[in-house]
Amino acid sequence: MTWHVAEDDLRAYALGELAPPLLWSADTHLTRCAQCRARLTAAADPVALDAGWERLDAELDAPRPSLTERLLVRMGVADHTARLLTATPVLRRSWLLSVLFLLVMTVLAVRVADVPSLFLALAPLLPLAGVALSYGPALDPTYEMAVVAPLHGFRLLMIRTVAVLTAGLALNGMATLALPGYGLMALAWLLPALALTTTGLALSARLGPVLAPALVGGAWLTLLVVLQTQAHTAGTLAPFTVLGQSAAAGVTVVAALLLYQARDRFDARPMGGFAAGGTA
Repeated sequence: MTWHVAEDDLRAYALGELAPPLLWSADTHLTRCAQCRARLTAAADPVALDAGWERLDAELDAPRPSLTERLLVRMGVADHTARLLTATPVLRRSWLLSVLFLLVMTVLAVRVADVPSLFLALAPLLPLAGVALSYGPALDPTYEMAVVAPLHGFRLLMIRTVAVLTAGLALNGMATLALPGYGLMALAWLLPALALTTTGLALSARLGPVLAPALVGGAWLTLLVVLQTQAHTAGTLAPFTVLGQSAAAGVTVVAALLLYQARDRFDARPMGGFAAGGTA
């Protein structure tokens, strides 16, 4: 070595204040000169050095945002909200592929057997099940992360509900396109789906995120079985007629009002959520 980093330059380097081109020369020299590295260690502030290592460790350990999360942030969604949305269990590939497979099998069965009521009975249950699986300590593996997020429980529930409904209704909509021969009848699942989901959410404030959707889904299937048993002809079941659609719209509105009135209950539970059962 014919030269070493000057003492003043070494102190500036340790403070991060050395400017190019001296910075580049110092970097190159320090990789080869043990003597200057020892002088740099003596000149560096140990507190600042430890803080720098901590920042580096935190940066290396920070989770890398997924493509969906980055797209949501670019669309104006807050970082923490985008993280919560992408962590929603039912928006993962396994759930979506399962729902898609179930819909494909149902559509094929309808086309073979010419029984549209099979699809109309199943389609409203999928958004209800998705919302039931998207929130609550019993079913959500990311529940603790959701609880510490700077969001009220009700707002978190609504954010995830909108995301799940968007995905579920989109898949149901694609399945509907595969049944063009039934015309508007193929869309008769939409209002019952909204009614079931909204009713399940309204009851969740008191019964919890597992029991409430289970009761609502059971009541829907029971209603269809009873109507099918009592039907004397092969006509359209009542929930899919004009009167039934009007009733579903009315139930949706009433349930939405009840849900809004019970919004504070979602923040009155342990860990910021609501229990798996019981009353407030």
